[in-house]
Amino acid sequence: MPTIETTTIALMLWAIFGYGIGSIPFGLVLARVMGLGNLREIGSGNIGATNVLRTGNKKAAALTLLLDAGKGAFVVLIAKLLANPDAVQLAALMAMIGHCYPVWLRFKGGKGVATFLGIMLALAWPAGIGCCIAWLVGAGISRMSSMGALAAASASTFLLVFLGYGYILLLGIALTILVFWRHRANIHRVRAGNEPKIGQQG
Repeated sequence: MPTIETTTIALMLWAIFGYGIGSIPFGLVLARVMGLGNLREIGSGNIGATNVLRTGNKKAAALTLLLDAGKGAFVVLIAKLLANPDAVQLAALMAMIGHCYPVWLRFKGGKGVATFLGIMLALAWPAGIGCCIAWLVGAGISRMSSMGALAAASASTFLLVFLGYGYILLLGIALTILVFWRHRANIHRVRAGNEPKIGQQG
């Protein structure tokens, strides 16, 4: 039977693993490798897929979306395979924090939407699909990626409860709070009526 010390060390290692994978800035790397320039000097300066799209390269944006979602899903799936449920949830949360606050970029990362969706799909795929649909509806109606993100995050809490995933509800709430916090500037711009549309510079 594992001791408290062993359990604590294991959780710390899973937290480090989740943070490390989550903090890989795929958008920034792809933009440089594909000769698209420094994302920090393009559009909003964000490292996510939406800002990569502002370079005009749809392939790079799609790859960024897939890789950012993939790293969240990867962390969860590996933890599910090798660790207990507590470690899975901790690794998932740290992957999200790693994406939003990567140490390599002085804690100035992305807004976490793709990583959030990847985590949700790997943790509870029916709820994850529901979140993706909510993103599509929110973004489709408003033509704003930020509104899609807020719609997906808002829907996640209800989906987790409704679909029987209440045991990860606290994690879902924490992830939702992170998404809203990272989009606080977008929320102000939406209220002011100057939030950029999808693919628009700004």
